Amino acid sequence: MAVATADHVVSRDHVIWAFGPDLEPVLEVEPGSTVRFETRDCFDGQIRSESDLVTEIDFDRVNAATGPVAVTGAEPGDSLVVEILDVEPIEWGVATLIPGYGQLIEKVQAPFTRLFKVEDGVVEMNERVRFPARPMVGVVGVATAGETLPNGLAGQHGGNLDDHLHGPGARMYFPVRQPGGMFAVGDMHASMGDGEVCFTGVEIAGAVTMRFDLLKGKQATWPVTELPDRWIPHATADAFPEALDLVTEEAAQMLVDQWGFTIEDAFIFLSVACDAGVAQACKPAPHFGTIARFSIPKIDATPRPFA
Repeated sequence: MAVATADHVVSRDHVIWAFGPDLEPVLEVEPGSTVRFETRDCFDGQIRSESDLVTEIDFDRVNAATGPVAVTGAEPGDSLVVEILDVEPIEWGVATLIPGYGQLIEKVQAPFTRLFKVEDGVVEMNERVRFPARPMVGVVGVATAGETLPNGLAGQHGGNLDDHLHGPGARMYFPVRQPGGMFAVGDMHASMGDGEVCFTGVEIAGAVTMRFDLLKGKQATWPVTELPDRWIPHATADAFPEALDLVTEEAAQMLVDQWGFTIEDAFIFLSVACDAGVAQACKPAPHFGTIARFSIPKIDATPRPFA
């Protein structure tokens, strides 16, 4: 498979562990530029075999993100537009069961590590279970307005969104809160399902190639993703009902502000033509929230996120 070419490369030596307001760029690029980010895996290489257990690692070294990259001209009030051109996982990854995390955790052995082989677009769990790879990135974000948040958390800046739709072809709009935007990416998965019920996907290292652009003077509250057939606002909160309330309000407000809906029609349209969903809802998960999303179809009345 051909690897996407890029104007710039940022090595995995340039790593951040949190998103805050004072990030310093390792690279500044013009809108339209492409950047290849080399990424570390979620566990920073601390788990390399099925005998390595998550209870034995340094949890100050999880969810590394490569960057940050500044985009010339990005100012508060704009949206930083990031298009994923390619996601290139390496040949192996891991998933783990973590004591205290996940819906089935009282019924399974934990800690537990499963090693996966990744080759030719296929993920091999064991000698019987093989399935198509869906490479994506989990941590995608920009500098915050004020509070500093570890990479494992999601928020209005993005962060650990863990949305399996964030693979090749996805275009993401991040609300710029600091000059340059200060974008960083990491936490690649060879595959992950919605909900992430055991709290990990197939955690893997690799490289991701992205193209940067700007949308001047427009932004949402949370990141918004655009796919060929739909666009997807996000919101995050501790529990799913609260996150669903927030993403419903966000989606309805975008329909009103960008596409001239009344709030009543927006509310009805979200029910009859759109899909509410969840990108992450692993519970119990102390200190970690839920990411909700709404899929809005691209029709003549709603052709893209922003008018």
